[in-house]
Amino acid sequence: MTKVDRRILKSQEAIKNAFIGLMLEKDFDKITVKNICDGANVGNRTFYLHYLDKFDLLDKLIEEHLAELKVICLQKKDKGLTEGTIIWFEYFEQNKLFFAPLFSSNGTITFRNRFLDFVIEEIQEKVDLKNGKNKGISEEVFFQFLGMAIVGVMELYMIGATSQSTDSIAEQVSILLERHL
Repeated sequence: MTKVDRRILKSQEAIKNAFIGLMLEKDFDKITVKNICDGANVGNRTFYLHYLDKFDLLDKLIEEHLAELKVICLQKKDKGLTEGTIIWFEYFEQNKLFFAPLFSSNGTITFRNRFLDFVIEEIQEKVDLKNGKNKGISEEVFFQFLGMAIVGVMELYMIGATSQSTDSIAEQVSILLERHL
């Protein structure tokens, strides 16, 4: 196992935290690498040692969160649809400082697309389009429809456009999913 220098981890953590803080203050498109470096109290050279640019940093943060969410989902894959949906909403609530700006910024379409792919992948494991009430429906249309619905509701929740609790909104989404799956 490779030993990682604590200074490297500390610099990366400072960069990530500065970036997330900046996303709370301004639109992604207006954030510069200089802003991130100033907030993290690191030089440009340190930033570029770890990331290609702010898009690479964002991509790596998204990847970390989706990988963590995937592990949580795999650990609890024996749970039903309602519990699984609640897990998603609770994870997003716990990491709201990171996710809320991604839903409210025009410059973060990458996140929406990655999250949509994640949601579709999770739904595909639970759906049979060859039999039952969804027989004959195009896979592409079906999964895009449900995936976009979930992403849309999560966005509504994350930007604070609803006053419903995490459990309440997650339960409602799971009921809607059960009606269509």
